[in-house]
Amino acid sequence: MYSCGNKEQQRQGMRPGGQVVECAVRTLDTTDIQLEKTYPATIQGKQDIEIRPKISGFITKLCVDEGYVVKKGQLLFVIDDVQYKEAVNQAEATERTASLTYKNKKQLYEEQVIGDYELQTAENSLTSAKAALSTAKQNLDYCYITSPSNGVVGSIPYRVGSLVSTSNATALTTVSNIDQMYVYFSMPEKQLLEMTRKAGSAEAALKTFPSVKLRLADGSVYSEEGKVSTISGVINQTTGAVTIRADFDNPARLLRSGGSGTIIIPYDLKNAILIPQNSTVEVQNKQYVYVVDESNKIHYTEAGIDDLNNGQDYIVTSGLKLGDRIVVQGVNSLKDGMEIKPITEKEAAAKVKQAVHMGGGAQ
Repeated sequence: MYSCGNKEQQRQGMRPGGQVVECAVRTLDTTDIQLEKTYPATIQGKQDIEIRPKISGFITKLCVDEGYVVKKGQLLFVIDDVQYKEAVNQAEATERTASLTYKNKKQLYEEQVIGDYELQTAENSLTSAKAALSTAKQNLDYCYITSPSNGVVGSIPYRVGSLVSTSNATALTTVSNIDQMYVYFSMPEKQLLEMTRKAGSAEAALKTFPSVKLRLADGSVYSEEGKVSTISGVINQTTGAVTIRADFDNPARLLRSGGSGTIIIPYDLKNAILIPQNSTVEVQNKQYVYVVDESNKIHYTEAGIDDLNNGQDYIVTSGLKLGDRIVVQGVNSLKDGMEIKPITEKEAAAKVKQAVHMGGGAQ
């Protein structure tokens, strides 16, 4: 019906017969709002320690299995210790002989039977024998591989009978300390710079960073909140992002190293001005609204908006102020300079409901 009017009526925003177009109008006010920003994240244990042999030999006993929860010092693997026990016995015998020789040489030295050279030679032999014994005992201890920390055992590629050595490319297993988890995510450099400027410094931004949440792979939100603890000092040149780490307690061991999720960062905004997203017209990545002046004429106005939004509203950063009136419905059919008849959003909703009711009755 609007298109049936003449050009002058269209320019003035009138329907045929001189009736001015009615538009739902909102007077801008401030409000407090909490929004969320999400980032893909990877989960790692506080420590992922590779377990590697320090000697060569065949595995004779496997004391744990994949996924076992272990304590620090708990036995994991046993390597064949026969040859290493023999080496200890031989080193002990050599050390005893060297000790007796030294005592004899020392007595002869005190009786001035031998000189300094013979005594020093006996002492050196004893020192060497003690070192060899210590090494033999240490190698024997290496046959019994224990966990260096509390954690969870990872995959075990070697089983009983496998020959292992220090040259193996693959570790015997990995023990992940998952009492506390490190969750890594990346934030665009631009956003980090904005946070740093607001806080005054990178250190201040880190201290004032809000507690974060973690959405797990199944869509549930993890019960423990996390605290951002580190911000990388290097920007990834490929992605233009900075790596950030958040620490989460893991008392129930629900989180596992190598997992994935989504970091949720809440933002509390005070005295924010919100505008409905459907009240804007996007042109070249910029948002425009129709501002209504005192004579009810509309003006095409650019509105600066924040990157954050709740999916329904935009947060105004510039271009609009408290008390401005904007058109919130049907903006695509309007033109700059038109005169409208402002009505409230409630009145507009009632008219739509009435029109739908009448349309249904006509059928």
